[in-house]
Amino acid sequence: MTKITYIENDGTEHQVEVRNGLSVMEGAIRNNVPGIDADCGGACACATCHVYVDEAFHDVTGRPSAMEESMLDFADGVQPNSRLSCQIRVNDDLDGLVVRLPESQH
Repeated sequence: MTKITYIENDGTEHQVEVRNGLSVMEGAIRNNVPGIDADCGGACACATCHVYVDEAFHDVTGRPSAMEESMLDFADGVQPNSRLSCQIRVNDDLDGLVVRLPESQH
């Protein structure tokens, strides 16, 4: 299990354990983290699971694919560390990952 901290825009933190192999989005959904709607169910067809990845984990989470970048074009408040949480697979290297939710997702 990998510990992930989801931080809502108002600063509320949700630290949860997520099984390796799931996506960061699935971890949020399974633990009732508010602000991750995942309207498309993780198919990279919307941007309702947009998060900001903490700089310490930017390299570990990798770069977004072309498809993910296209979906991020529809998200509000995109920053260089923006990712769709459905596209980040949980593994041991992500233990301690911190992601922040944009203001538009509350």
